[in-house]
Amino acid sequence: MEIFDTHCHLYLPEFENDIETVIKNAENIGVSRFYMPSINSTHYQEMLKLQQKYPTKIFLMIGLHPCYVKENNQTELDWIEQNISNKIVAIGEIGLDFYWDTQFKKQQIEIFETQMELALKHNLPIVIHCRNAMQETIDLVKPFANKGLKGIFHCFGGDEKNANDIRNLDFLMGIGGIVTYKNAQHLIPLIKNIGLSSFVLETDAPYLAPITYRGKRNESSYLHEIIQYLALNLEINIERIAEITSNNAKKLFHKNI
Repeated sequence: MEIFDTHCHLYLPEFENDIETVIKNAENIGVSRFYMPSINSTHYQEMLKLQQKYPTKIFLMIGLHPCYVKENNQTELDWIEQNISNKIVAIGEIGLDFYWDTQFKKQQIEIFETQMELALKHNLPIVIHCRNAMQETIDLVKPFANKGLKGIFHCFGGDEKNANDIRNLDFLMGIGGIVTYKNAQHLIPLIKNIGLSSFVLETDAPYLAPITYRGKRNESSYLHEIIQYLALNLEINIERIAEITSNNAKKLFHKNI
């Protein structure tokens, strides 16, 4: 069984003392690939070191997270373009976040569009962070999707209309620990109706641990909890869930390989 964690921040300080154990624990439950989005340039050297240590397992994205969009973002945009290489499998995580702060709403929109243009230019998919801005994000993505842009709406928690709109864009949706939360019970019937062909698995480690580990550091091995929960509630065996979601990720991230 091959499982992909399509969104994890294993380069953050939360993992610096036991990253080898974290990787090994994940491998023990079948996780074979780890996809790491950047948030800005700050941690990129740590990301590169991990990728060099695990070159067949860890894959990198590059991008400016909306929560790090401020007044002057040109330095970050220049850094992104300068560091796009064959190590990079996506532009991410990028998007809109109107939950924490709307002071730079206009800049967030501009930077999101610029990074989508960059993804098209380099024939890369995108990984989207979207919080309190679902319809705005879908509307911004649509003209780029019409030009062939593909990607993932990371940490999807929207309703069925949102899911259908995203599927119609030919984008995928990331499902992680939140599917196990009481306030996200609408996701199971939604996934049943939409079908697993539109979803990938993720953790967002060290954040958003499944309910069993709520309040603790999340890690990639906890995908086992998520798959078990999905298997029980969707009435699909674990191996089939892993196969479908991993194939979805492989097609998206490695279309040029």
